Amino acid sequence: MKTIPLLLLAALGAGFSASAADTTFTVTKRYINLPVSHQSERTVMTFRVNGVEDRHFRIRLSAAPDYWVFVDAGAWKGKKLRVEFEGGKEGLGMIYQDDRIAGQDSLYREHRRPQYHFSTRRGWINDPNGMVFYEGEYHLFYQHNPYEREWENMSWGHAVSRDMIHWEELPVALHPDKTGTMFSGSAVIDFDNTSGFGKPGKPAMVALYTADSPDRQVQCVAYSLDKGRSWTKYAGNPVIDSKEKWNSKDTRDPRVFWYAPSKHWVMVLNERDGHSIYTSHDLKKWDYQSHVTGFWECPDLFELPVDGDPNNRKWVMYGASNTYMIGQFDGKTFTPEHGKYYFSAGSIYAAQTFNNIPASDGRRIQIGWGRIPQQGMPFNNMMLLPTELTLRNTKDGPRLFSYPVREVSQLHSSSQKWAQLSTDEANRRLADFSGDDKLYIKTTLRLSHATDAGLSLSGQRLIGYDMNFNLLNGMFYSPQNPTSMELTAEIWLDRSSVEVFVDGGAFSWSAERKADAGNTEGFRFWGNNVTVTSLEVARVRGIWP
Repeated sequence: MKTIPLLLLAALGAGFSASAADTTFTVTKRYINLPVSHQSERTVMTFRVNGVEDRHFRIRLSAAPDYWVFVDAGAWKGKKLRVEFEGGKEGLGMIYQDDRIAGQDSLYREHRRPQYHFSTRRGWINDPNGMVFYEGEYHLFYQHNPYEREWENMSWGHAVSRDMIHWEELPVALHPDKTGTMFSGSAVIDFDNTSGFGKPGKPAMVALYTADSPDRQVQCVAYSLDKGRSWTKYAGNPVIDSKEKWNSKDTRDPRVFWYAPSKHWVMVLNERDGHSIYTSHDLKKWDYQSHVTGFWECPDLFELPVDGDPNNRKWVMYGASNTYMIGQFDGKTFTPEHGKYYFSAGSIYAAQTFNNIPASDGRRIQIGWGRIPQQGMPFNNMMLLPTELTLRNTKDGPRLFSYPVREVSQLHSSSQKWAQLSTDEANRRLADFSGDDKLYIKTTLRLSHATDAGLSLSGQRLIGYDMNFNLLNGMFYSPQNPTSMELTAEIWLDRSSVEVFVDGGAFSWSAERKADAGNTEGFRFWGNNVTVTSLEVARVRGIWP
């Protein structure tokens, strides 16, 4: 990427002027491009727009960048931007503005870029936040460091989609402020204007989030009247400060929803050793109600019918590690009926479900953070496929299932199918696909003499089932028929990740796609006297333009 030096920018009329550790210019372009190197120490940078501080953050600014990050300056066009930097002036002199981000020509084609999972253009992402459906758009907010590929400067990134598959990344929604950095939270649509933030005919989208500072975590509110494109933070923040109650800094990740039977808002908040429940009538004043121990971070709480029966409904509470409890909820207290279970493992963490899915749809849809490192890239981590959560009766009682939403079917090309194959025959069928970076495989294995069998790709086990110890990819798994010798798996391979859904979503697993060093064998079914009773393969379309 050819850079434009600061003095040349001035000569070109970009309006820059520089001194030892600051520069001021008139914003005329969409983006401010910033050079970053991990050989540099993090140092504070401050932006002042027309003399008023807009944000400050820590950045590894460098005159010899490893890669470039950007700030979306579209809202500042025609205004004076003063950039103050506590480090040296060399990197400051490399900053330039343009209508394209640095690296635009290779965007979404980088060799580690997920091709049908959401990833941010630049920087770090983790927990999905504020997931809400409104006026035809699915909103995905997420923990984000816009200024580096590692964790820092926690902000709320923002993307929208019409189908949960194709995403448009929007400007950062919430930036750190004097209260703290923007940790995880949720968003609702306040149709009845209980908060007073809305206007006639224009309900507010309201975000509840944790502000994190060195000594405490507090809960805050922000609202938007333009479908999440711009945000105003509530002047009365914070709305909950419970450090003294719990004698712990760990009080974060508010998950808020409307509880219709009692006509109040419910917040599930992780505090110290579990999830607390608060209630409110206006999203601003919150009353503590109860607490459930045994969870850590990123709570969710929702109701689902068992096997689709509207007369048999249960509530599900879970935490960041995807362990969950099934029970009852009366608007103030969650009462577990059993201990904790799990339904998903591997790279997934801090999953959240959408608020405000229309009743005519009725699905409970989840997206999880995929902790998939993207080595050497100017972005890091990704989101996993959206899945529909259902409660189904099993031999052990009601259990949570997770299965990709129907919208993923548009990603499929035409598939090839075979039946009743030996492992050698199946391996030959798959040989033509070993080099593909986007692939869907559905297969059913019948184990006969094998106690350990599965499918690998270049030495990496995609499915590994140990019948002796009932372990599937290292986690305990018992099929619905305990004497069954068959296992069905759907495998989604992307450029840097793998997701596996077993037996219709009874268990799912995800991981970094990572071949063993020097292994070029491609796909290989293994196991003693194993039959591949069915095999379906389809190439997958990418989502980026």
